[in-house]
Amino acid sequence: MGVGPGDPELITVAAQRAIEAATVVAYPVAQPEAEGMAARIAEPWIAPGQRRLPLLFPMVVEAEPRRLAWHAAADALASEVAAGQRVVLLCEGDSSLYASCSYALLALAQRHPTCPVRVIPGISAAAAAAAAASSQGMVWPLALQQEALLIRPTPETPEQLEQLLDHAATTATVLALLKLGRRWPWVRACLEARGVLEQALFAQRVGWPDQLLAPAAAVAAGEQPYFSLLLVRQSWPEVLP
Repeated sequence: MGVGPGDPELITVAAQRAIEAATVVAYPVAQPEAEGMAARIAEPWIAPGQRRLPLLFPMVVEAEPRRLAWHAAADALASEVAAGQRVVLLCEGDSSLYASCSYALLALAQRHPTCPVRVIPGISAAAAAAAAASSQGMVWPLALQQEALLIRPTPETPEQLEQLLDHAATTATVLALLKLGRRWPWVRACLEARGVLEQALFAQRVGWPDQLLAPAAAVAAGEQPYFSLLLVRQSWPEVLP
């Protein structure tokens, strides 16, 4: 269940009702005893009497520890459901877009195919960033008319980014580049060299109290937190107000 990017007020009515009806609230954590970002977002809607079930999703490069964690999470969720518990699995952002819970859902389908599942969507960070920027006077529609919108992780190398920008420019595609973080110094230089830095939007920790929204040109070239994203528009449709 998607709980949005950070602001508890962005949780949907469906998500709020699902949380209130649950006896067990499950959520991913990166390490044991951690709080979990999805749980922090949903905190205002979790009642004291509801049991919490943190599920370990380690942030490691190796495939096998992650695969074992997904299997363990699926087994834990299926066990709770089989015992008659009403379970919700919280997920930051949208439940189907680069979501940690997607791996648990895939493992559930493989290991426990009869376990009933209902997926509730949430607001993505890209959509929330565009809306928040527009609310602050930086009008930023994600896509207009026949434009395409590509949401993806930031490329790993400058060469890959150049190719992506070339393709986006020729196809009138707006880019939402996630997981910007440590790549920002060379991404900024690339955008500046192409003359599109001024019209790109930088967003960091969207929906949280320390949220940052700014024209990309106003953000220094140092490394940024993992939860940073960039909206890049290289052109506008011909017909505008």
